[in-house]
Amino acid sequence: MTEKNTLKKSATLAAAGLVVAGALLAGCGESKATPMDDAYAGNSGETEKSQEEQSQSPSNGSDSSDGSDSGSSHNDPSTTTSDKKDTGNYKDGNYSINGQYGPVGEDSIDVHLTIKDGNVETVKIIGHPFTTISKNHQDDFAKAINGVVDGKPLKGLKVDKVAGASWTSDAFNKALEVARQEASIQE
Repeated sequence: MTEKNTLKKSATLAAAGLVVAGALLAGCGESKATPMDDAYAGNSGETEKSQEEQSQSPSNGSDSSDGSDSGSSHNDPSTTTSDKKDTGNYKDGNYSINGQYGPVGEDSIDVHLTIKDGNVETVKIIGHPFTTISKNHQDDFAKAINGVVDGKPLKGLKVDKVAGASWTSDAFNKALEVARQEASIQE
C-alpha cells in the first residue's frame, strides 16, 4: 500500500508542478505593438535610409495636425500602445507599426497601413522571423491579409487567425490598436 501512496503522491506533485509551470508561462507569448516613428520601434529590418525617407514623406500619417511631435508618443519602452486616444475619427495617411510576438518576443512584423476615408486601403507586412516555421507563417499571413482587411473600416477592425498564423494575427491586431490611436484625430 505504501508503494501505491508514493505513486499517488508523485502523480499529485507532478500535476501541481504542471499547474504552477502553466501559470508562470501564461504571460509568455503575449503580442505587443509599437509605432515605428518613435525611439523604441525595435528592429524594423529596413535600412535607416528607408525609414528616414518614410518619416519625411508628406503623406506620412504620423504627422499630427495639432503640431505635436508624435515621435515623443512613447516615453516608456514597455508600453504596447500609443498614448493617444482612439476617437473613432481617423486621419488619412500611412502608418507603420512594429508588432512583436512569440514566447519571448523573438518574432516581429512591420505593419504598414494606408488609411483613406476611415478605411484600410492597403496593408504591407514585412516579417522578421526567428525560425523557419515563423517565416512560413509570416509569409502566408502577408499573402492573405490584404484579402481580409482591404476596404474594411479601421474602426473596430480585428482579424481572427489568418492563414493559420495565430500569433502573427495577434500581433497584427495589436498593431491595428496602435494604428487606430495614431490615426485618431484628437479633439
